[in-house]
Amino acid sequence: MQNKIFSENNKTLTTASGNPVDDDNNSLTTPNVTETALKDIHLLEKLSHFNRERIPERVVHAKGAGAYGKFVVTNNLTAYTSADFLNAVGKETPVFARFSTVGGEKGSADTARDPRGFAVKFYTDEGNYDLVGNNTSVFFIRDAIKFPDFIHTQKRNPITNLPDPNAFWDFFSLTPESMNQVLRLMGDTGTPDGFRHMDGFGNHTFMWYKAGQKDYVWVKYHWKTVQGLKNLTAKEAEYLAGSNPNYSTQDLYDSISKGNFPSWDLFVQILTPEQAANYKYNIFEVTKIIYEEDYPLIPVGRMTLNKLPENFFNEVEQATFCPGNFVSGIGPSPDKMLNARAVTYFDAHRHRVGPNASFLPVNAPKSAVNTYQRDGFMSTNPSSFPNYFPNSFQGPKPNLKFTPPPVFVEGDVARYPMPVTEIDFEQPRRYYEEMTTEEKEHLYSNIVSSLKNANKNIQYRQCAVFYLTSVDLGKEISNMLGLSIDSVKYLASLSQEERAEKTQSV
Repeated sequence: MQNKIFSENNKTLTTASGNPVDDDNNSLTTPNVTETALKDIHLLEKLSHFNRERIPERVVHAKGAGAYGKFVVTNNLTAYTSADFLNAVGKETPVFARFSTVGGEKGSADTARDPRGFAVKFYTDEGNYDLVGNNTSVFFIRDAIKFPDFIHTQKRNPITNLPDPNAFWDFFSLTPESMNQVLRLMGDTGTPDGFRHMDGFGNHTFMWYKAGQKDYVWVKYHWKTVQGLKNLTAKEAEYLAGSNPNYSTQDLYDSISKGNFPSWDLFVQILTPEQAANYKYNIFEVTKIIYEEDYPLIPVGRMTLNKLPENFFNEVEQATFCPGNFVSGIGPSPDKMLNARAVTYFDAHRHRVGPNASFLPVNAPKSAVNTYQRDGFMSTNPSSFPNYFPNSFQGPKPNLKFTPPPVFVEGDVARYPMPVTEIDFEQPRRYYEEMTTEEKEHLYSNIVSSLKNANKNIQYRQCAVFYLTSVDLGKEISNMLGLSIDSVKYLASLSQEERAEKTQSV
C-alpha cells in the first residue's frame, strides 16, 4: 500500500496513525514556568519511537552492506539436486546479498582485519534458500559449543572495555585447530579491498539430493569474484580505517549506483558418500578444505548485484539469514558447526528482529507461505485457516514428495572430543608454504604487531603452535618477538595439554 505521508498529493505531517500534526517544534506546556502536558501524544510518540530506533545490534556481523540482484544458472546439475532454482540453464532467481565484518561493532571500520561475512538469500519459487558463509574457506573452530568463547575473545575486555590481545591469542594458542583460519586472517586475505574484490564460501559441507530418492551427494560452495581478488596491506587498511571507515560500504554503493554491477560465479565441489568416507580429511569439519586438484570446481551460475536498497535499516539491518533455510533438494550434513548454526540463527533473529522477522519484505519469500505459526510482535500473517494441524478445514498439509533421503547414523550419544593431531597442521602448513615471499613478510608483520601485545607465556605457546605448523614460521615469529627458540621447540614437543599447563600465567 502506498505510504500517503510521503505521496505527492499529501504533504501534511502526521502521527504514525495518520493523524495530522499541527506543530512539530513546540511541545504542549504551561506558559512561562513550563510544565509539559502528559497528553501531548505527538511528543510522546516521537520520544518513544526514538528510544526504540535501534534494534539490538548483531552480536557478530554488525557492520555490513547489502544489495539486490539476480542469480542465473549456467550449468545443468539436475543429476545431483532437484532444487527448483537450479533446474534449468538460464533460470533466473532474485537474490539479496549482505557482506560484513565479523567482530566489530556497527560503527567500526569495515577495513579492519577480520573475516568477512558473505550471505546470499535466494528468493526461489519454493521458498527462500540462504547460503551463509565467509570470504575464507575455513573457520577457527569446529564445534559450536566453543563459539561464544571464541567471539568473546574477539570482542572487548569485560573489565577495560578495550580490545584484548591476551584473550585473542590465548584462545588461538589453546585451540590449535584454528591455524588454518588464523593464517588467512593474519595474511592479506584478512583485509580484502572492499566487498567486491573478495571470494565467498559456504564453509560447510551440504547435501544435494533428488526429492523422493535415496541417493545424495555432498557439496562445498565457492563464490569467485568476477572483479578479481584484491587485498589491502595492513598500512592501507589502517589508513582507510581513519580516513574512510566506511570504505567497503561506499565502494559497493558507488559501484552499483554507477551501473558497474559486481558479479560472482558460483562453483561447487561434489563428492559421493563413498568418496567422502575415503578422503584424507574430514569434509564435515569446518577447519578443513577439500583440495581442488582432488575434486575440481564445477560451475553452477552467476550472481550479479544490480539494485541498491531504498532504506538501509529496513532492508540491510533487518535482513536475516540462516544456514537452516533450505529448499527441497538441499540439506545439511553431519557438520557439528552447521547443525548448531541451523538452529541458533533462527533464535538470534527472533531475539533481534522479532518472531515475525520472516514477514518483513527483505526476508519474505516470493512464494506462498502456509504456516500454522501465529501472532507475536508485529504479526502480519494473513492466513484464514486454523492455527493447528491436523484440522478438518482444508488447511495446508505436509507433502511426502519433498522427503529428503535418510542418512544412516548409529552409536551412543556423548560429548565426543575432536583432539588436535598432526593432520590439523597439514593444511595450514601447505597454505603457508604456497605464500609468496611478500605475502609471508606481510604475515609476519601482521602477527607480530598483534602478538607482541600479549603476555610472554601466551607468545611462547602461540609460537609453539606456529612451529608445529611450520618450523620456518615458528622461528621467524619467535625471532621477531625476541623469544628463545629452544624454549619454543621444547613447548612444541609437548602434547597440547602439557603445553597449556607449562604456559599458564603465574
